Parts: sequence; C-alpha cells; structure tokens
Amino acid sequence: MWPSRNRVGTVTCVACGTERPRDEAREYDKHGDRWDREDKTFEYFCKSCHRELCHHPRTELEALLVELDADTQSQEAFLARYLAAVEERYGTLEEHER
Repeated sequence: MWPSRNRVGTVTCVACGTERPRDEAREYDKHGDRWDREDKTFEYFCKSCHRELCHHPRTELEALLVELDADTQSQEAFLARYLAAVEERYGTLEEHER
C-alpha cells in the first residue's frame, strides 16, 4: 500500500504545542469517527499527550459542546452551562454512585 500524498510531514500537538514528525503523533478526530475521512481535517497529539488522554467513548459530547457555544463565552460561564446541561440530561454524579 502506498503512503498518502496528503500526509503532512510535521504536525503540532494540540495539547502541548510541540511539533513532531507525523509518524510520532496520533491522529484525533473531534467527531469520533476517524474512519470516515472525506472532507475532514484532523488534529494531532504527540504520543505522550495521547497516552494521558481519557480514551472512553465521548458519545454526544461534541454535539453538546457545539450546542452550548463552547468557544464563545468565558470558561466560567461555559462550565456553569455545561454542568447544568449534563445534570439535566444525565442526572447528578451522586445519583450515579448509588
């Protein structure tokens, strides 16, 4: 199999900002579907940052972040809205610990 012509030689880790050769990084698809590659651009994590990530499924997370306009408000305002939305949809953490 031939390597892709579109492969970038060097990528930047979105977590720590270091530049790495593409083969020393892990591809990240914020929509959680890296197999459907049509019309997508990907972000990258260096291998050490990738190991530190939580690898649990993130079903509905990206849609919730978009719905809450995560990138248009202060961190404090966003976190308050996020916590309220999560509790409304899924209940409180205390309810799940029972």
